[in-house]
Amino acid sequence: MQNNFLLDALSLAHEAASEDEVPVGAVIVKDSKIIATGKNSREKNQSPLGHAELMAIENASKVIGSWRLNDCDLYVTLEPCPMCLSACQQARIRKVIYGAKDEKGGAICLGYHVHSDEKLNHRFEVVYEPDENCSKVLKDFFAKKRVKAATST
Repeated sequence: MQNNFLLDALSLAHEAASEDEVPVGAVIVKDSKIIATGKNSREKNQSPLGHAELMAIENASKVIGSWRLNDCDLYVTLEPCPMCLSACQQARIRKVIYGAKDEKGGAICLGYHVHSDEKLNHRFEVVYEPDENCSKVLKDFFAKKRVKAATST
């Protein structure tokens, strides 16, 4: 893994996995420093809004005292879903960097290019930085889930 901020997000993904959450972690960076973090918490909070990106955005807004996260970059282990990519647009995120594609739920893979829609008032860069560790944590998590489900029947 070359990107240190993705490494920090990966550490959060591992924490989420240890809490039986889908292992996704996110960090928000401003001026080359992490200002906020987030990890999936849907199971813990029984909330569909418990995505790592949304947690990080909420925490960053509290840290800087504004919903406008201008000059902030989001690093996340998994490609954001349409809801999370839209939240990045609403929060005025400058750039999103992700380490693993989500063919079934990722906004970019599904064709939702909210980040570049010229009809919207804020556009931002989205960068895929392939990282096998970001994919591996997810594959391992779901493999364990499948084994557990198979042995419990």
